Amino acid sequence: MHRLHELARLFLKLGTIGFGGPAVHIAIMEEEVVKRRKWLSHQQFLDLMGATNLIPGPNSTEMAIHIGYQRAGLKGLVVAGFCFLVPAILITTVLAAAYVSFGHLPQAAPLLAGIRPVVLAIILAAVWRLGRKALRGTRLGLIALAVAAAPLIWPGNEVLALLVGSLLGSLMLAMTGWQDGPPSQAPRPDPPPAGPQASGLGLLSAAPLAGATATATLSASATLLAVFLFFLKVGAVLYGTGYVLVAYLEGELVHQLGWLTSDQLIDAIAIGQFTPGPILSTATFIGYLLMEGQGFGMQLAGAAVATVGIFLPSFLLVAVTGPIIPRLRSWKATALFLDSVNAASLGLMAAVVIKFSYPLLLVLDADQAAVGVAWVSLALLVAASIASLKYKVSPAWIVLAGALVGITGLATSA
Repeated sequence: MHRLHELARLFLKLGTIGFGGPAVHIAIMEEEVVKRRKWLSHQQFLDLMGATNLIPGPNSTEMAIHIGYQRAGLKGLVVAGFCFLVPAILITTVLAAAYVSFGHLPQAAPLLAGIRPVVLAIILAAVWRLGRKALRGTRLGLIALAVAAAPLIWPGNEVLALLVGSLLGSLMLAMTGWQDGPPSQAPRPDPPPAGPQASGLGLLSAAPLAGATATATLSASATLLAVFLFFLKVGAVLYGTGYVLVAYLEGELVHQLGWLTSDQLIDAIAIGQFTPGPILSTATFIGYLLMEGQGFGMQLAGAAVATVGIFLPSFLLVAVTGPIIPRLRSWKATALFLDSVNAASLGLMAAVVIKFSYPLLLVLDADQAAVGVAWVSLALLVAASIASLKYKVSPAWIVLAGALVGITGLATSA
């Protein structure tokens, strides 16, 4: 029982201060679990990091679940994972309620005009950083390019593109004698960047996001069961960083099902940057939004079923794979498949950036005001990319800066 209390205290704290993305979460976990508490050796920690890349699901959440399992068995698995997720889920639900209540205010447009370009920059920076580690050679680069092209040509089939691309890619690597690099090993995360994740200011800066764009008319098929099954499917096939989630949501919720607009999805991602914990808590926001107009209870139920759906596979997969981690990592076929999956995931992320950048690039026939706004948005995209890649500025600070540019009117009055 003492170990369960220790896990609960630690992961409630980490879930509350964990701003900045999975690399930051894992770096903080290493500091707390390996260096301070010595619950695991450095090698054990690295083994768990490798295991999170071999199974679907959000890496930092699965790290928390793995640590809980290693520390206190199945009870520890549940306690650590639950406590790590609860702060983000609660905060995201509050923001979702504010979004639905105040999202129709016209004065929200300038704010969001500044936020959307910098959110694209955050995703672009993640693609660049991860690509430098994952695309070791031309063959993996070809896999990424092929999967990136699929959603642009055939939108709404991102999950299928990931699975087919990963399987065919791993077969190609095996048949051609993959020698461009060693079997995948999860790299040691960079130190946490300076930013509001250390002080909790990110929560305060999230408040302006209550003013958001109007909600689209939702499809009648957006029932609780449909929402649960959709997010359960995504949680069961989501490999790599949580940013890959954006590709799935953009392809199916926006294009195939029509449950969200592209602007709503960008707003959801922006809110995910402000909340602590995994970016997959965006599912909580979307689940709440999809039940708009059906009463507060149904909206809470939508948030709940989306959250359970997307995170349930992680708990189950960690429980199954925990005892066999050493063998999974030693199999050559598994290593090849992991290399291919990571490359395909990066391809999906790149496709999202391209598609969401269309409004910034296709303005040649627009009026002068629209062209001016597009140039300001493009400048924000470039500046935010430099801030993230070169200076390692926290995503929460970057989104806050974009919001301030929007509030001043620069993003809509160019």
